[in-house]
Formats: sequence, C-alpha cells, structure tokens
Amino acid sequence: MKKIIVTGGSGFIGSNLISLLLKKKYFVINVDKLSYSANSYNVKNFKKNRNYLFYKTDINKTSKILQILNKHKPIGIFNLAAETHVDRSIDKAHHFIRSNIVGVYSLLEAIRKFENNKVKKIKLLQISTDEVYGDIPNNKKADENHNYNPSSPYSASKAAADQFIKSYSRTYGLKIMIAHPCNNYGPNQHPEKFIPKMIFNILNNKPLPVYGNGKNVREWIYVKDNCEALLKIFLKGKNNQNYNIGTGIRLKNTEIAKKLLDIAKKRVAAKPNKTKIVFVKDRPGHDERYALNSKLIKKEIRWKHKISISYGLLKTLAWYSKNYNYFKRISKKNITKRLGLKI
Repeated sequence: MKKIIVTGGSGFIGSNLISLLLKKKYFVINVDKLSYSANSYNVKNFKKNRNYLFYKTDINKTSKILQILNKHKPIGIFNLAAETHVDRSIDKAHHFIRSNIVGVYSLLEAIRKFENNKVKKIKLLQISTDEVYGDIPNNKKADENHNYNPSSPYSASKAAADQFIKSYSRTYGLKIMIAHPCNNYGPNQHPEKFIPKMIFNILNNKPLPVYGNGKNVREWIYVKDNCEALLKIFLKGKNNQNYNIGTGIRLKNTEIAKKLLDIAKKRVAAKPNKTKIVFVKDRPGHDERYALNSKLIKKEIRWKHKISISYGLLKTLAWYSKNYNYFKRISKKNITKRLGLKI
C-alpha cells in the first residue's frame, strides 16, 4: 500500500485531505504538533482505521521527521503544517517565521538526508496560498508567473517557504510542486476564520463583524474541491511547477455574510432576526482583492471545482450547527473579543 505523509493533518485542510486519501486507499501518516489550530476532533473518525497513523511532533524536529521517513518510506509528503491566521501573524510574527519558514527548512533537510541515505525520491507538495501574490487590481488575475507581493507576515512567511523549496529543488534535486489555493471554507475550520466566525455569530443572534467597508474581495473554494485538486496535482503535476487552485467565485466579504444570513433564515430553527452586519476597524495591510488565473490546472491536470458557493455555504452552516457545542467550547477558549466572536 502506498504511504503518504500529511503534515498538519489535524488541521482544517489537512483533516479533509486525510479523509480523501483514506477513501482512495492510501496509508496515511499524520504528523502534527497539535498547536491551537489543530484539533483531535477533526481526525476522531480515522483513529480506528488500520491505514491511518499519527505522530505528535513538530516539523522543526529534523531528526524525528527523518526517523519517520526511514521507518515508513513514503512516496510523498503533503505539507500543510503552518500558522495561517493573518491577524495572529500581525500580533506575533515570530510564530510564523518559526513554523512556516524554519519548519519548512527543517522538513527539506529531513527529505534531503533521507534521499542521500536511501537513494529514493519523495514528492513534496507544498500547500502555499494565493495571498503570496498580494493585492490584485480589478479586472486582473494572478497566474503562476505573477510576482510575489505579500502584504502580511503570514503571506510573507509562505512566500519565503516557497522560495526555499524551489532552491532545494534546484540545488539538491528534490521533487517538489507548490499549490496556491484560494480561500478554503467548509467542515473542521477553526472558528477564528471568517466564515465560521460569521456562522457562530448567526447561531447566537450576534452582530457580524466585518473589517473596514466590507468590500474586500476573496476567491472561495469548498475544502473538498481543494483536496481533490491537491491529490490530482500530486499524481499528475510536473516537477518544480506551481499550480493555482481557483474557482472564479469572487465575492466581497459583505456578500458572503449576506449569503450566510439568507441561508440561516431559511434553514436554522432559531431565526437570526436581530443579526446584522457591523463594520469594525480594518486590520493593517488588508489586501483589497485576490483573484487567480487557474487555466494551468484545468488544462494540464483536467481539474475543475464542483461545489457552488450557495451549496457549499449551506453544507458548512449545517455542519457547524451539528457540531455546535464542541466548537463553542473551542471558541470560548481561543477567540478574543478583538476578533469579534462573542459567545
């Protein structure tokens, strides 16, 4: 059975990716240090699966990662181990430097040492972000050759990691690919992120805090569509190639909030009649618009998204409603008033 390592597999995208890989009959090794954004709840259904194995460790621990590689000899690694929340990067950038830059360097060193000893190549798929491209002007889209122009410590750390990975490919011959997904949403996402935060406030009949004037545009993809794209890139992508993963679904933050409100008013038993959008102080360096040109993945790998934004938001709201009590406890523990989630 083919073995794959997923770093950060207890997080949002990682846990959804593991679910897909297990369905595709891969043996999956989850490597996660279980920071605040990881969640054992996300992987509880995998624990009894004989094709799933978990190691609690940090990708910064090169020797430990090398031990895992030597023991299991995987065909590839999906690297999702990262600090991801922009607001947190503004407050404490050093955490992002350690996880997203130094951690990637340590992972690359472990792969390099493994390949030197075993003369065996491992595919590394780095999951980056569309945020490395920075603000995209109206009527423009960023393709894979677009210049990096990160605006936050988070996106800068991901951009730096991408460059490290490319340098290791050229210098040491590592087999690498880099994915740039647009904004993911769906089950298992930490409640500090925009869509879960809106859902929790709707379920509690609280105001929906939106930064600035709410006109910031993001491109959205349902997480399961994204995971299918990642697997296709891993199987069919070219070595040393970047791939954008976009849907063309670009909406203002206020439009997302309004769509969630409309869905909730039709579907939620306790109607959020008092809930309304409120505008709060904008965060520093807030990008106005993200937009991807995703022609390469559609042409070369034959991938396209399946789930519409309306259906995806409906599925997401239903999932958080079902798992409400558990995630309410997480919210109380981890979300600050600054982020606007008041439960």
